[in-house]
Amino acid sequence: MGIGPGAVQDMTPRSILAIQSSDTVVGYTTYVRLIERMTEGKEVISTGMMAEAERCREAVRLASEGRHVALISSGDPGIYGMAGLVLEVIEKVGRDAPGAPSFDFEVIPGVPAVCSAAASLGAPLMHDFAVVSLSDLLTPWELIKKRIDAAASADFVIALYNPRSKGRPDYLGEARDIILRHRAGTTPVGIVKDSRREGEQVVITTLSEMDVELVDMTTIVIVGNSESRRFMDYIVTPRGYSGTRI
Repeated sequence: MGIGPGAVQDMTPRSILAIQSSDTVVGYTTYVRLIERMTEGKEVISTGMMAEAERCREAVRLASEGRHVALISSGDPGIYGMAGLVLEVIEKVGRDAPGAPSFDFEVIPGVPAVCSAAASLGAPLMHDFAVVSLSDLLTPWELIKKRIDAAASADFVIALYNPRSKGRPDYLGEARDIILRHRAGTTPVGIVKDSRREGEQVVITTLSEMDVELVDMTTIVIVGNSESRRFMDYIVTPRGYSGTRI
């Protein structure tokens, strides 16, 4: 299930109900902390980064024992979240011990970080857009660069997840240079750090003037297309409604 971008106010009623009706909550330590007021009286199993498979296996094991488990993801569980991995774990369990799982399984959607970041920026995603993660933990950097180039050449608005970390401080700058091959330096760029969480920071700049030092792993970067423009403290990407008079 998805807990949204981080603020309880942005969680869906179905997600809240899923946590309330569970007896066990499993998740990444940082995300569990965001909803700690909702986990009182429940067993909480949390692990750090790089332990995603371990969390999914433990959630499946507990569900198989009859526990009502809420396996949480930030944002939406089907977008860089736990939904795919836990289904793979269930699939493997089925191969090792043929037969349907002994528990019901449901994916409960949440508000993706890209949507909450876009809302803080106004309306940058009003037309076709692409979402690319700059993390090379699971995808080779050379392939990521090809995807960025393809999205930029097709004039998609581009939303970048996991844009910069201590281990790969230069990837965002490389991505910007790739996009600049296809887009003007004046193209608006929105930087949203800690979207919808306490201390959220929103910066609107341009592609050529973007300060990569402002960006970390809790940031979403949205690069406009050739028609995107800045209006006051917002970014607007025209939808181009045919025959619409404004």
